[in-house]
Amino acid sequence: MQKFNKTSGRLLIEKYLPHNFLAEKVVLSSLLISSEAIEISLRNIKIETFYFKNHQEIYRAIIFLYQNKTPIDIITLTTFLQDNGLLEEIGGLNTLTELVNQVPNLTYLDQYIRLLQDKFLRRTLIRLGYKAINSGYITSIPLENILNDLETQLFNLTNKTENYQILSSAELLSNIFLELKQKSSKRSLPGLTSGFYNLDLITQGFQKSDLIIVAGRPAMGKTAFCLNVALSVVKSSKLPILFFSLEMSKEQLMYRLLSNETQINNTILRTGNINKQDWLKLSQTIKTLSRLPIFIDDTPDLSIQDIRLKIKKIIFEQTKIGLVVIDYLQLMQSSKIKMDNRVQELSQITRTLKAVAREFNIPIIALSQLSRNVENRVNKRPILSDLRESGSIEQDADLVLMLYRDNYYNSNTVKDDIAELIIAKHRNGPIGIVNLKFDAKYTKFSTYNLKN
Repeated sequence: MQKFNKTSGRLLIEKYLPHNFLAEKVVLSSLLISSEAIEISLRNIKIETFYFKNHQEIYRAIIFLYQNKTPIDIITLTTFLQDNGLLEEIGGLNTLTELVNQVPNLTYLDQYIRLLQDKFLRRTLIRLGYKAINSGYITSIPLENILNDLETQLFNLTNKTENYQILSSAELLSNIFLELKQKSSKRSLPGLTSGFYNLDLITQGFQKSDLIIVAGRPAMGKTAFCLNVALSVVKSSKLPILFFSLEMSKEQLMYRLLSNETQINNTILRTGNINKQDWLKLSQTIKTLSRLPIFIDDTPDLSIQDIRLKIKKIIFEQTKIGLVVIDYLQLMQSSKIKMDNRVQELSQITRTLKAVAREFNIPIIALSQLSRNVENRVNKRPILSDLRESGSIEQDADLVLMLYRDNYYNSNTVKDDIAELIIAKHRNGPIGIVNLKFDAKYTKFSTYNLKN
């Protein structure tokens, strides 16, 4: 068996990497005759997107001239390259003359740019494959580290294929009109149902790309509420849900789910003191839940990058994802390196979570603690300013829900344990209070006074 030669393998790979010489010339030629072409290219093309070194140097020079507000033509470009000793390196004046003589059709500039991006991504993929082969020989690095690094680079590569385009008002309105026609024919919620009828009436479901904050003091039922929501989403939409639990173990969460669905007390489940009738119910519930695409990750000290990669992994395996729940915000890290200012770190986390929600076009629910100041007030109903280490939480969130149970502070004041779900912020609609019934025996919420 022939051993793989790393050096000759690299040379062979680099020699035959995908490229499009003509498309590169056409794009560079466009930059010499149109300032609009320069602006479009700067948004979409990096220097390394060009394959040929002389084309990279020409593009780098054009970027420098543009950023310094220097008019760009054959004279200014030639002068800059000559003054910096780069004219001969790029092939001399003949190379620039060929670009000027090229007559590009600016109508097709977007297509030429996509050709360059396609070849660049293919080259990156080939180099990543070579790196995977090369890494296999390095036994001094733990295999887990190598695989995590390759996975990160692969996910970053797939993210580069996404193309955010600038659309005109006519294009946007046309898309909205088609969307409205589809909604009118379906007569269903535009977002994912929470499972609580009176909440869905106000929010119209959880919308794609929304960051939803569920806040409350400890033991108010934040995790129970979000488990109820997640179960409703996965049952109604059949889309996978991903639950990040930074506080409770995945086994604890599954016990809660089983208790909710079987109406068997959590304590009885944990002790295993289950009668014959409940065993039948439990067996059937386990079969039902096993068929649902519910994914739970209980890794502590998760960073935003960890969450993003794991979302990518689920999408890669399942093709789609419906909802992400993070329990809870204050246990997260913005990166593996802790920052000195926790408020700034939380602000960075919420901003990035909002960006992740937009990137994957999914709703993200993040649980959050409230400040202890609530306990010192006569009226203990929470308000937005009670968000603990709030930073930009209030600003970044599209929807802020706050849980409050009067029975937590005043036991036996009312017959039923009524929970108030306070809609403290709603970027796309009204705010108000939704009453829910809380069953402490099964840590389960249900719609109050209405059939759930």
